[in-house]
Amino acid sequence: MAKQPAKPLALTLGEPAGIGPDITIAAWLRRRELDLPAFYLLGDEALIARRAKALGADVRIASVSAGEAETAFPEALPVVATGGPASAEPGKPDGSSAPAALASIRRAVTDVREGRAGAVVTNPIAKSVLYRAGFRHPGHTEFLAELAAEDGRVPQPVMMLWSPRLAVVPVTIHVSLRDALAQLTSELIVSTVRIVATELTSRFGISNPRIAISGLNPHAGEDGSLGHEEQTVIAPALKTLRSDGIEAKGPLPADTMFHEAARNSYDCAVCMYHDQALIPIKTVAFDDAVNVTLGLPFIRTSPDHGTAFDIAGTGKANPASLIAALMLASRMAAAKIR
Repeated sequence: MAKQPAKPLALTLGEPAGIGPDITIAAWLRRRELDLPAFYLLGDEALIARRAKALGADVRIASVSAGEAETAFPEALPVVATGGPASAEPGKPDGSSAPAALASIRRAVTDVREGRAGAVVTNPIAKSVLYRAGFRHPGHTEFLAELAAEDGRVPQPVMMLWSPRLAVVPVTIHVSLRDALAQLTSELIVSTVRIVATELTSRFGISNPRIAISGLNPHAGEDGSLGHEEQTVIAPALKTLRSDGIEAKGPLPADTMFHEAARNSYDCAVCMYHDQALIPIKTVAFDDAVNVTLGLPFIRTSPDHGTAFDIAGTGKANPASLIAALMLASRMAAAKIR
């Protein structure tokens, strides 16, 4: 295993009624088998105890401070309290869901920025539940960017989905396809790819990252016969990136970028909109893909799946993506401190 980070990982509760508690418990139970990095859960100890009982899991839970988590981790699942109780039952979010989920995220960011944790790992949230409580962000990524603001400046968050077989980045994220087309500019492509290139080097250890840039239109526009954005938006961005010394190739037809031989020719694929990037990786790496937010002053990873209300509390949830998120966060944190 890669060098361990100096501090434990801060794991958020996620939606209390979802599978976040289930996969947290399942991951901790495999800590020795997989040599997992130390982590602590930010949330309500009573909720985790109830969920462990529902799952029939033999788990000792320790209520600790962040500073005590690493010592407790080998023998107990460390839980750091974040405020009020979370009363939600599996699959049934209630009035406690949104406050509990948001308090956990805020505390995780505070802990990592103040040096108590090595990275933030987030369990899945239910955006529909948060929206009903007044949440105004499109998703986790944008909320984390706001929490990372310094001197009133909000960093540009870049969403990467990573797996050992494929890494992808969408230039536009949680917006409609119509709005994605309106948002897409040469400047946005350039700023996104610069962040990707920088962090592939600094946090993934790739000295000269190879980045594949997709087209927007079918067949990358067919020389303008199927759309002009490749010529007017993407090509100028590529020219700027290459002048920066970044190995960026494209624009490439999205329908031929993701077969095995093509994937071996680059380290990351940057695509123009959400589904163009996420459909391929969820096809080839559904269980072990990790959501990574680049461009922040701290490391954040997350499982690449949702809350799965239908199987919460049943023992059917697969912890593989959370385990991959913990392992990747540990690797990235260790790379950062070298």
